[in-house]
Amino acid sequence: MRRELDETERRIAAVLMASPRASWRAVAGVLGVSERTIVRRAAPLLHDGTLRPTAVRNPDRFPRLIPMVLRIRCRPTRIRAIAAGLARRPDTIWVDILGGGDEISSVLFLDGPDARTSLLLRDLPATADVQSWDAYDLMKVFPASFAWSAGLLTPDQFDALTPLSREPVAAPDIEPLDDALIDQLTLDARAGYSELAARLGTSASTVSRRLDQLVSGHTVRLACEIDLRLLGADTDALLWISTGPGSIEAIGRELSRHPQVRFAAATTGAANLLVAVAAENLAGLYTFLTKTVGSIDDVRGLEVTRILSSVKRTGRIRPAES
Repeated sequence: MRRELDETERRIAAVLMASPRASWRAVAGVLGVSERTIVRRAAPLLHDGTLRPTAVRNPDRFPRLIPMVLRIRCRPTRIRAIAAGLARRPDTIWVDILGGGDEISSVLFLDGPDARTSLLLRDLPATADVQSWDAYDLMKVFPASFAWSAGLLTPDQFDALTPLSREPVAAPDIEPLDDALIDQLTLDARAGYSELAARLGTSASTVSRRLDQLVSGHTVRLACEIDLRLLGADTDALLWISTGPGSIEAIGRELSRHPQVRFAAATTGAANLLVAVAAENLAGLYTFLTKTVGSIDDVRGLEVTRILSSVKRTGRIRPAES
């Protein structure tokens, strides 16, 4: 794993996080750097896995999927093994070890009610050293945070790259090809149309048309996974926010647009908003809490849990930390 990126590499990473399939010409135009330089600097980051373009289904567009958050408390001596086991499940999207060292947070997209029942009544009770857990359903994921660039792009650069920040067009009906296409994009969201077409046994024009429809309809979210510490975000935290029922939508939308927010969703449970925040350090997190969250009306409660270690993000298992 790389230990640091220079300024140019960080800016390239930010563009690919905001627009994972951006052409090298587009990246060069946004950053004001030659296309040759962009290719020379970006290719090694993709080759060694520092940048990992991927894709995640939007559960709103797949009625069978049940999006859920788990907070699992377990023995500290077993926490890495339990987190690794969760990460190996194909239905987990995030798996994080929280700052106390005895709790795991995980986001799952479960395939229907039977999968939810099996997880809560069979799998978790049978897992050694799991002491207790809380399960919350994700009622709504706010899409403004989907196209995230860690605040490293100017507003003009960001707006030029992010169709996902706009309201979605009508979502297409899911076709048999789409699930296989999304599975391929999960492995590499920058794969070319011809390459995807060869894998799927169809034409490049069909792949291009379906991918455009899936992305513009917010059926699938394209992303680029990277260790946030390489971007200067050394403090990663989850905020569990309680609001009045009438304020959930407005507050969720407002926070999801903030450049430090990489995920925001409305949840069931004691807190009704889950917000993932990346900050440069503890002082930056404190400023976000006091200035940004503190200025919002009708925030009634707040719990902050720092993330100690990330095991899986955006559906991709992270390399083991040394």
